[in-house]
Amino acid sequence: MTVERSILHVDMDAFYAAVEQMDDPDLRGRPVLVGSDAPRGVVATASYEARPFGCHSAQPMAVAKRLCPHAVVVLPRGHRYRQVSEQVFALFLEITPLVEPISIDEAFLDITGTRRLWGPPRTVAQKLQRRIHVETGLTASIGMAPNKFLAKLGSDLNKPNALTVIGFGDIDHVLPPLPLTRLWGIGPATAEQFERLGVNTFGDLRKLSLDRLRQIAGSAGEHFRRLARGLDNRPVTPDSRAKSIGHEQTFVVDLEEADEVRRVLLTQTEQVSWRLRKQDLFARSVVVKIRYGDFQTITRSMSLSRATDVTNHLWQAARTLFDRWVDRSYQPVRLIGMAAQNLVERQQQEQQLDLFPDPSRRRQIQLDCAMDEINDRFGRSAIHRGPPSK
Repeated sequence: MTVERSILHVDMDAFYAAVEQMDDPDLRGRPVLVGSDAPRGVVATASYEARPFGCHSAQPMAVAKRLCPHAVVVLPRGHRYRQVSEQVFALFLEITPLVEPISIDEAFLDITGTRRLWGPPRTVAQKLQRRIHVETGLTASIGMAPNKFLAKLGSDLNKPNALTVIGFGDIDHVLPPLPLTRLWGIGPATAEQFERLGVNTFGDLRKLSLDRLRQIAGSAGEHFRRLARGLDNRPVTPDSRAKSIGHEQTFVVDLEEADEVRRVLLTQTEQVSWRLRKQDLFARSVVVKIRYGDFQTITRSMSLSRATDVTNHLWQAARTLFDRWVDRSYQPVRLIGMAAQNLVERQQQEQQLDLFPDPSRRRQIQLDCAMDEINDRFGRSAIHRGPPSK
């Protein structure tokens, strides 16, 4: 007999704003906008007190302040958000090793095999929700479903601090009235294209034939058709099974200075290399992703001479890729990301012994071990490498 999967999507409620309100009691109960107050500033997170006024993430800060003049604007504190995020993810991993990070404040968990240890899936979700609140002081919304798409949909439906269960028996009454913008892969432009044809909801899209969907959306048509029917076969993929491990950061204001971007890239490389070591993985290649203010996105990649999890080796590759781009065509950066790809297990790589071991590599490994030990004990922001320069 096939066991129905139990997938959780856990999404921290207004994460950045909630952390700021937790750390500063004066902000509790007040509308808070996390982001830059500069002329081109953008809202990273709006607290739930600010949302009834029309404030939301990715909104120009000037617009949000006009909508809610009495809101408090707080600059983001990335290091603090990472600390709290690590607390939350540690709770996830106590329940199941099948944790797929989506961002700093959300993840998928496959709890199908945890019943004997932790109880029925709904009980597991409720316990996790309580533990997050007790141990961090924050709330999370959780969607529980037999696949990732429905779980993600569930966590979004009844925020904040809600547990929403969507089973296969719920699909035909929950999905049809939902707007198309809740369908993965449909952004404002695609939604507008569908709306011009009178297709506004999941139910409307379901009525279209596959051929018609392909005419409208090309190769994505079949994907949209399956999701509109609640079908999604993708597994939860933890780092240990991932094809790549990476980090990205979108800036509230485009960064004008290359050195500022380079510092963020170094931090991302430290985080990626730490995750590789935690999962006993080595990377054979490095990718750097860059997005401009006009949302044009480019990627640059490099194969490594040997697979590695050493921070300095990954950093040298990422930095080389970034600096080559800087030298040729630097533009203000909206997003920077770094990923380790073509992963191989540590045991497999270490079978290929060096005939002449490299002393400098040994020193770098010892440095990584020492830094990991300090950061694991005192938090991932306890120690890091100094700021790079060109």
